[in-house]
Amino acid sequence: MAESRTRYTTVAIVIHWLIAAAIIFQIILGWRMGDGPKGPTTYALFQLHKSIGITILLLSLARLAWRLFNKPPAPPERQPKWERIASHVVHWGFYVIMIGLPVTGWIIVSTSRVPIPTLLYGTVPWPHIPGLPELAAGAKHAWHEAGELGHGVLVKTTYLLLALHLGAVAKHQILDRDEVFGHMAAGAKPGIKEPRLWLAAAGLAAVIAAGYLYMPAVKAAPAPAPAPVEEPAPVAAPAPTETAAPAPETLAPAESALKDPVAWAVQKSSTLTFTASWSGSGIDGRFKTWSADILFSPEALDRSKVTVSIDMASAATGDDQRDQSLPSGDFFDTAEHPKATFTATKFRKTGEGKFVADGTLDLRGVKKPLSLPFTLKIDGDTATARGVTTLDRTTFGVGQGEWASTDEIAAKVKVSFAITAKKK
Repeated sequence: MAESRTRYTTVAIVIHWLIAAAIIFQIILGWRMGDGPKGPTTYALFQLHKSIGITILLLSLARLAWRLFNKPPAPPERQPKWERIASHVVHWGFYVIMIGLPVTGWIIVSTSRVPIPTLLYGTVPWPHIPGLPELAAGAKHAWHEAGELGHGVLVKTTYLLLALHLGAVAKHQILDRDEVFGHMAAGAKPGIKEPRLWLAAAGLAAVIAAGYLYMPAVKAAPAPAPAPVEEPAPVAAPAPTETAAPAPETLAPAESALKDPVAWAVQKSSTLTFTASWSGSGIDGRFKTWSADILFSPEALDRSKVTVSIDMASAATGDDQRDQSLPSGDFFDTAEHPKATFTATKFRKTGEGKFVADGTLDLRGVKKPLSLPFTLKIDGDTATARGVTTLDRTTFGVGQGEWASTDEIAAKVKVSFAITAKKK
């Protein structure tokens, strides 16, 4: 019975301290997320923030369920009535924030313009709130604004409740010298010299320090592993640029003249990669699916032709949550523009084994004349080609809304390819 119980149950005590540590850690993460420009580290902190928030929600629901069937210990006999009322208000206020903060954060994520999925600790999929992602733009925006407002109010309420709670603990333990702290720290005695009190203080300091010192592992670009092509596709260059970048290292010229254009089939070892800059940090990725139709001969440039088709939904940067946002309307908009196409019908020789393909890039429904420098070596029936160029993503509308600014994600994106092809 509560009247005879001198402390909370072991289950309640464990959940209490877990939630307390998680809330403090969340506060520090929130402060760090708001400092400075967004970037890969901030993005990783945000993903962890979501995971811990859902963890707090689940722990709080479990704590509440346990509380309904396991009464807490009685308050001190001499405790004034106003203190008992204040204690109940703070106690239930914590339930409001422990459940309300994760729920409002969940609303924000579920109504975000960029549909970033939630993977708890990068592993366990967590769904959006049913119905919210499918709302019309106006209603979705209203829910998003309400979620942000509620989240902000609850964060400030958390600061107030923590101050009241910690102040009350100090008062009961040091001034009143009663058993209240012992309710949640089994065996604790009143007074400032109680070791469990200083252990709790040290734990608080350790969690705060961990919040500031923790650095998430930012996933690097996937290794330029072989990118599967949609058919034995022919050699060609991917995304070109408005301003031709310097040609890569020169390769040896063809051993034998090919007087007529030859059809080439791209081998599976070929790669198509890209590098963007996010708050000064490089984000490397690749397109996993693309195809190329190539009819080319260095001795018949006037009759050569290359067409490259890229599946924009196949972009991969090594972070599943980030990658699932790339097909959205704010970036590649693959629902309306699933493919990007580069077509070149004009070629220029600029040196031994060096060429430039002049053509048109169609990306996100925007067509621009672009040039692509590349090097080529032909050895019998095998050709190897390499090229690198730079695109301005803003020219093609890649990055809408808050992502249109180049303050965080730079406008320039480097695109590279390394192709091995066989004569058909």
